[in-house]
Amino acid sequence: MAEEEPRIGVYICHCGENIAGAVNIEEVKKFAEKLPNVVLVRDYLFMCSNPGQELIKQDIREGKINRVVVAACTPRTHEPIFRRALEDAGLNKYFFEMANIRDQDSWAHWHEKEKATEKAKQIIAAAVAKARLLEPLEDRYVDLTQKVLVVGGGIAGIFAALDIANAGYKVYLVERNPSIGGNMAKLDKTFPTNDCSSCILTPLMVEVANHPNIELLTYSEVEDVEGTVGNFKVKVRKKQTWVDWDLCTGCGACTNVCPPKARVPDEFNEGLSKRGAIYIQFPQAVPKKAVVDIDACIKCAGREFGTEPRKTKDGKPILAPCEKVCPTGAADRTKPRNPEGEVVELDVGAIILATGYKVMDKKHFKEFSPDSPNVITAMQMERLISSTGPTEGKLIVPSDIPKYLEWKKKVEKGEQVELDARKPHRIVYVSCVGSRDDRFHSYCSRVCCMYMVKQAMLLKEKYPDLDIYIFFIDVRTPGKDFDEYYMRARRLGIKVIKGKVGGVQRLPDERLWVRGYDAELGKPVELIADLVVLATAIEPSDGTFELARKLGITCGEEGFLKERHTKLYPVDTMTEGVFIAGCAQGPKDIPDSVAQAKAAAASAMSLLAPGKMKVEALVSEVDKEKCSGCGICVPLCPYGAISMVNYNGKMRADINPALCKGCGVCAAACPSKAIKLHGFTFEQVLAQVRTLAKRGVVEVL
Repeated sequence: MAEEEPRIGVYICHCGENIAGAVNIEEVKKFAEKLPNVVLVRDYLFMCSNPGQELIKQDIREGKINRVVVAACTPRTHEPIFRRALEDAGLNKYFFEMANIRDQDSWAHWHEKEKATEKAKQIIAAAVAKARLLEPLEDRYVDLTQKVLVVGGGIAGIFAALDIANAGYKVYLVERNPSIGGNMAKLDKTFPTNDCSSCILTPLMVEVANHPNIELLTYSEVEDVEGTVGNFKVKVRKKQTWVDWDLCTGCGACTNVCPPKARVPDEFNEGLSKRGAIYIQFPQAVPKKAVVDIDACIKCAGREFGTEPRKTKDGKPILAPCEKVCPTGAADRTKPRNPEGEVVELDVGAIILATGYKVMDKKHFKEFSPDSPNVITAMQMERLISSTGPTEGKLIVPSDIPKYLEWKKKVEKGEQVELDARKPHRIVYVSCVGSRDDRFHSYCSRVCCMYMVKQAMLLKEKYPDLDIYIFFIDVRTPGKDFDEYYMRARRLGIKVIKGKVGGVQRLPDERLWVRGYDAELGKPVELIADLVVLATAIEPSDGTFELARKLGITCGEEGFLKERHTKLYPVDTMTEGVFIAGCAQGPKDIPDSVAQAKAAAASAMSLLAPGKMKVEALVSEVDKEKCSGCGICVPLCPYGAISMVNYNGKMRADINPALCKGCGVCAAACPSKAIKLHGFTFEQVLAQVRTLAKRGVVEVL
């Protein structure tokens, strides 16, 4: 039976004024009517709307056309819509080609209508040339692994894991720190209700640890990812803890005897205090297990890990302090352990990245005297006012924290001594430090205004005599009940200055000279403060870029993980089956992080629920009769879809259609032209190039 002659219908979208405002639609329409094999041309205000799609369906049902070209928006978001319309009308959905005359034309040439119109003609002519050669293709189905990997154990990762696990799916929750909880675990209270952060978070952490469908992999990191949507193979490295977690009960006896020489800045307390080389991350840690920081460990009693202890003259073993006090033997250094830890391999169908954020270090801001211990970040302030912080919630200037710790030791020994530590009388907050600043980050970190107000309110309620100033560029309180919260703080007597701080100078007595500008008064302001708190920018967590690269997804200009579409697909990425949530995607507060986590969980579950997934037919295929067996294509495939197989006694390339993503690298590299990329064949692409060449756009050698 002879192949049916192409009858192409061209449908031009106005997209409101997005396209019609820059392109002469009527002129383009008349041009398209003269193109080869075009039998019908229509235009409509919004082709993606139901009436617009009905125009296409009706023309197909009436037998007027058997190929469709839509000149409209990006195929990234709109191609699936029109393919469904073709299917509904009974036409193979791969008889469709999209001409992107919005993103690639009208948006780029908004003020050049004549040139934009000409370019629209060229794009449509190329699309029609390809449409003439389109072939019917059939989708395939692949089995899905109904398990999910969640990377990041903060509030977003916790909610994503719980939602998926509660739906009956297996979840692996990977966290690089010894405990889950993330940055929220460091907070004292949360705005705008001033709930205790730990009271909200800790029950959820415990629920995660006890959930039968969740396997918790803390102190672990993703090392490698292979495969594709529905069938990812992930290697996770469980770092060496140097403590037997099967025996450790989290009693903390070992942490109390770690010698002073082995003490290093405590990351959980943002460096305001020190922890031992053997430590438990924080009191409510889940799992509550001890870890040895091998770089900080001074190897007490000359004990190397994995060696027998030396002995005294009377034959008794000489043990390290932590070994002596451990009631279960979990700190025993005799057991051999691999310094590199252990690599576990996981098979999952979907991945959710909830890797959180870090706050920008104060060291970048020389104008604010970052060398002063009494200039701190807002996250450090959270630890200072927290009951689990270095001073157990007692407000003292950070330069006197060592005095407090010494006083505490004496009190614990039963000594009657007065606390000789200075309490601040004036605190100055500085907003937008590193945010909305072209030197560092142009974006707004979103939560800074509110957490400064929160901290100031908590301090003022507890210490009414405190003199508190907040320097704002402008106040941003867009959330539910946020503005009421801000006004309540002002009624407490917190002083708000609209203006910027130009500099902070450290004085000999460790007080601080703050120089700023009051935009409302129109004059400079100078203050002597005991404590300056910098609301430093929220940044992507360490390792975000490297993790993105392993998963084949991108980061935006600001470094956060890039979503597929800002409005339509805010938790999807360009790698199908990989989703993002929380501050991994950009700065946001706790409710927004939770909402996005639940959205990511729902997206992952909707993907995996059927057990099978339809896979597009736009994949590569090898003609083994043409293949020379050179193997050039094998290492080039970014998805590991190509292997060499025995074909009639000769080694030939073979492509696994379940793994192929249709990138076309193999087809472009094949010296024998033995690889065909369906939907983008050599003939189809060349037809587009020749069409553009005839119009003087490109030259063909």
